[in-house]
Amino acid sequence: MLALAAVLTALHASVKDLDRSVAAHLGEHPDGPIFTSLPRSGQINAAQVLAEWGDARPAYEHPDAVAALAGVTPITRQSGKHRSVEFRWACSKRFRRAITIFADNSRHASPWAASIYTNARAAGKDHPHAVRILARAWIRVIWRCWIDQAPYDPAKHAAAAALTKQPAGEFAA
Repeated sequence: MLALAAVLTALHASVKDLDRSVAAHLGEHPDGPIFTSLPRSGQINAAQVLAEWGDARPAYEHPDAVAALAGVTPITRQSGKHRSVEFRWACSKRFRRAITIFADNSRHASPWAASIYTNARAAGKDHPHAVRILARAWIRVIWRCWIDQAPYDPAKHAAAAALTKQPAGEFAA
């Protein structure tokens, strides 16, 4: 038991060192500013998402390809009159974990993300499903930023900007 505890302690220290190294080198990556500009992405989670996303732009023709790889899109099976929509099991589990952690954190800092999550919950989705819906929406936004090689800016994100705008008459005294 003591030997196992020593090994686990050493592994835990190595993981912490690796996390620090990843966070330190995130700024050196050309796409680092895109992923760190996302609301509440943090250094570690931004590095995880970037590592799983990759930097090969020709690999993804559209955001749905990224969403399928991340496992946040359902699978539709259809045969004759029968149609079912099911959870996607075949995907990159590490990517799904990284993007859903980011999506769940983002809803606390972004009114747009909170709105999508709240609407999904109001439609009867459980928490993990609502987070996957939000993650899929974020993938569309991140994909556009990634293709344009521009950091996320809520003012340029039309849906987010629409939620933060106040009606003109509201400020009248």
